[in-house]
Amino acid sequence: MVKVAIVGASGYTGGELLRILLNHSETEIVDVTSRKYDGTPVDKIHPHIRDSGLIFKNKNPNELDADIIFTATPHGASMKIVPDLLETGAKVIDLSGDYRFNDVNVYEKWYGLKHTSDIKGVYGLPELHREEIKKADLIANPGCFVTGAILSGIPLSKEKIAERMIFDSKTGVSGAGVNPSTSTHYPNIGDNVNPYKVTSHRHMPEIQQELGAFSNVKVSFTPHLVPVNRGILTTNHCFLTEDKTSEEILDLFKKEYEKEPFIKILEDGEIPRLSSVRGSNYAHIGCFEIDETGRLVVVSAIDNLVKGASGQAVHNMNIMCGFDETKGLKMYGMHP
Repeated sequence: MVKVAIVGASGYTGGELLRILLNHSETEIVDVTSRKYDGTPVDKIHPHIRDSGLIFKNKNPNELDADIIFTATPHGASMKIVPDLLETGAKVIDLSGDYRFNDVNVYEKWYGLKHTSDIKGVYGLPELHREEIKKADLIANPGCFVTGAILSGIPLSKEKIAERMIFDSKTGVSGAGVNPSTSTHYPNIGDNVNPYKVTSHRHMPEIQQELGAFSNVKVSFTPHLVPVNRGILTTNHCFLTEDKTSEEILDLFKKEYEKEPFIKILEDGEIPRLSSVRGSNYAHIGCFEIDETGRLVVVSAIDNLVKGASGQAVHNMNIMCGFDETKGLKMYGMHP
């Protein structure tokens, strides 16, 4: 049995970690921390987590006694506590952006924050970095948009057959976090589609870093907020350097992901649906159509809070601890 703690457990990703870990046969949740809700029962903040007996506590990093610590803390906050958490002997899975970049200068440019930690993490996308994750003490859990985008592009970048990928992503409102804002106010988001940070979203260099490790592909990314609670649907417009058929592209994706437990490749031109992955750790990838100009269209669907955040974090934990990778995560989506 592995003892786990969640730092900053009051947000949506914290709630998802609780939901998944309470159904995991190899974990015991020993601490859930929150400064704001110190002394508050978990179900007062996460109404779906009933009868857990867990209470939020305001604890310092050196007071935690756990084997695995998840940090669901804001960008900039994680780097201030992760070094102390590692000093306790725990392994850390960080859900912020603080340790995702190979070059801290890129982080500072896109996040507008000074990076103050010299510790390096392993980028926690299991489909790319499984072997490094097995040996890691610190995992940098990928961004939600990034996960859906990268998965739709890995086979093409590895084969060096795409010179450019343009990612158009539609995201549910939960991706904006638990705190309400003008942009997520219902009258502003309902019956609407809102592009934002159209050329300047901080997830773009993260996508470029991972896909650019295999080829010189150029990446562009634009997110849109849509009136749904969960999910990210990403359309990857790929400009190919070689003549390929849809069947050849499909075979390429099937070969790349044939052993991946959470990647489902859809055939016969089927388009992924958000409802098919809602609440699950699965990524559905499909479409694979090519138009007359040689533009390939690949579509991916994930749940932003699960495969895009907490589920992927638990997947990383399973790999680090030597568990079956699907343990606690083998639930299908909720359609309709």
